[in-house]
Amino acid sequence: MEINWLHDFIAVASTRSFSRAAEQRNSSQPALSRRIKALEVWAGAALFERTTHAVSLTAAGDAFRLTAEDIIRRLSTGRLEAQELARGSSDVLKFASTNALSLTFFPDWLRGIETTLSFVPNVQLVANHMEACERMLLAGEVHFLLCHHHPSVVTALTTSQFRSAHVGDDRLIPASVPLSRSSKTPRFRLPGTAAAPVQFLSYRSESGMGTILEAVRSTSPLKAELKPAFTSHLAKLLVTMVQAGRGMAWLPQSLIVDQLASGELVKAGGQEWEIPIEIRVFRPRSRLTPAAEAFWTHVQEDPAGSPRKAPRARRPIPQARS
Repeated sequence: MEINWLHDFIAVASTRSFSRAAEQRNSSQPALSRRIKALEVWAGAALFERTTHAVSLTAAGDAFRLTAEDIIRRLSTGRLEAQELARGSSDVLKFASTNALSLTFFPDWLRGIETTLSFVPNVQLVANHMEACERMLLAGEVHFLLCHHHPSVVTALTTSQFRSAHVGDDRLIPASVPLSRSSKTPRFRLPGTAAAPVQFLSYRSESGMGTILEAVRSTSPLKAELKPAFTSHLAKLLVTMVQAGRGMAWLPQSLIVDQLASGELVKAGGQEWEIPIEIRVFRPRSRLTPAAEAFWTHVQEDPAGSPRKAPRARRPIPQARS
């Protein structure tokens, strides 16, 4: 059995598509299919149900996925720790963050946590859309993932293999430009009608906020008549397009607080259309490096990263408990 087979398996399990998984793995589809077949022969069980239009996990595949993801994370964590020790560096903290939070929340939150640490961390941050960030955490390429979260959305990170801490709050607010500079009336107003739907700027499927928005809207008694006009995974780009008068979008309050205060943007609907969301930091349940475990201890003690009046004296990084 080869480790690459596990990466292939997880890619297919995540995308439910051999073609998308092959693209993600920079492989041809026939080559990836052969490796999946070899893995199934090794496992002694069919891991996928294959039909003309869909790919799904079998019961055996669903059970095997947890094992495969755990093995890859543990190997990656061990490799990172070995590399850091070989370089004589034991203070590295690797984060993945969704694009919006990397701009609005991460810097101040990190600064607040750092004031409580007994060491100065070497922080490495990768910002991307939620799907890519999730893949990095699942593969053990980062220690932590900072993202928006809503309880109606179930992902691989909400399983027993991961832990999370609630570190902040945000809201998805339907926003529009006003009818005029002196007006507080939105140009694009919810809920719209079948005859006159509201021009809607939406998130792509790989966006975490898009997933949250669709999950909430699918169960909400409120119904809006929307006409899609633009799609992106970047919330910041949607802000720009809303400012340009291209339509309305549900935008994180953290990104548009200044525009709302100045009247450049206004709410496109009442408070009933707003969606409260949490900001959470996720980590694997398995042991991380000593520096990452020390950081997690302080996150649990002070999730919001409230600044301290004076930092503690520097001490060696505590060893993580197994």
